[in-house]
Amino acid sequence: MPPIDASQTAGAEVEADTARRSGSSHLRFWLPAVGLLWLDLWSKAWVFRNLKTEEVLPAFPGVLEFRRSLNDGAVFGSFSGYAGVFIVASVFALAFVLYLFINSSPRQRVLHVSLAMILAGALGNLYDRAFMAADVVRFREKKNGRMVSVIGKIVEETAESVRIGDWPDGGRPQPFNRAEVEVRRQGVVRDFIRFVPKFPASVPRVGGMDIWPWIFNVADAALVCGVILLLLTSFIERGHREPPTE
Repeated sequence: MPPIDASQTAGAEVEADTARRSGSSHLRFWLPAVGLLWLDLWSKAWVFRNLKTEEVLPAFPGVLEFRRSLNDGAVFGSFSGYAGVFIVASVFALAFVLYLFINSSPRQRVLHVSLAMILAGALGNLYDRAFMAADVVRFREKKNGRMVSVIGKIVEETAESVRIGDWPDGGRPQPFNRAEVEVRRQGVVRDFIRFVPKFPASVPRVGGMDIWPWIFNVADAALVCGVILLLLTSFIERGHREPPTE
């Protein structure tokens, strides 16, 4: 019998000890990812198909409501106007998530779930940015100088003015002075979940303001919760690996 190469044996043991070769690891990773992605895309399609532009559907009265909203930025409406950058960043993030999963241990069960949530969240919003195109009119408010975006469908554009209506049918158009706005067409993200509670009026400076002012979707929630779970898992594992101090 030919001699066994010890280096090959060790390599096989290491390879078998990674999530890439573990069926249960793939189930923990792909089932939540596919389920959350389906829930995100289905819920966004349902809301935008069944609710009118200004309609509000109380999901849990006083706590949670659904309303249509379009986002030309990142998670929770941040960094408006960089759709192309977000698409490229999402592709790199997806590749990094897959790299982490493939090289993880089958025993890192919580890590697999957190990576699945991040994957679903990134894919859900990436789908919208790639396939949900809308017209965006941006202008600077005269009162405070803040840039504001109006997202919808342009129904008329001339050298002097532009009229943009609701997305996607162009209803209820509103006019803008063409010289005072920026106009572009880009991918947008469909949001619809809004928390209703406000700070009590007695709280200084924030009394009466929304506790959570951003409208979001299932993908946003999955992405943020997955990142938090990933950080907690890394922190706990790091603590277990640190040798006790004398």
